[in-house]
Amino acid sequence: MPVALSTFNDLVTECQDWLFGRADIAGKVPTFVRLAEAKFNRTLSCRQMEQRSTTTISLANDEPEFISLPGDFQLMRRVRLKNLPNRPRLKFAVASQLDELSQRENGGQPGTPIWFGLAGDEMELCPAPNSEFVIEMTYRKKLPPLGADNQTNWLLDLAPDAYLYGTLMEAAPYLHEDERIAVWSSGVQGAVDQLNNMSEKALYNAGPLTIRRKGYR
Repeated sequence: MPVALSTFNDLVTECQDWLFGRADIAGKVPTFVRLAEAKFNRTLSCRQMEQRSTTTISLANDEPEFISLPGDFQLMRRVRLKNLPNRPRLKFAVASQLDELSQRENGGQPGTPIWFGLAGDEMELCPAPNSEFVIEMTYRKKLPPLGADNQTNWLLDLAPDAYLYGTLMEAAPYLHEDERIAVWSSGVQGAVDQLNNMSEKALYNAGPLTIRRKGYR
């Protein structure tokens, strides 16, 4: 693999070279890249995919309990009320439970949110907020897609082999090169496994874990 594989254009050129210089597939390579990225979004679990975002609830909205999720949202890690002491963490509940919880916790009246749920592209707070709270969410975000207008991202910088093998893997069925699928699949799976292991070590090997034990009365 050449050292210079740092941009989307490099990736397109390199894929053509690995596929015997086929200039006729240049227009298809972006599709192969997008398919590879879709799989990366489902299989990668890297700290670079963690994002922290804040938003302020506006009581001017008709339904202040509903907040639009970020466009690159995949999975929620935690939700906090940033502007309150100790930034209390909200508890998760499925959307179908929130009405019942609101009645139980606050008699159905607005108040300080305790719970949150997810439905479609929105997050619902419970009880409905009675003040302009600042919501801090930490979530898993999608990989920034490569393209003509976005020539690089953290994954291409960190693991160009993952992108190359992933793109070639998606090209193989289109080119009817079934015999090479196993080769490219092994390459991309090895890269994904190594990235996930490296991220796990970075997150959990930074220092000794402290085990908290509950006392008994």
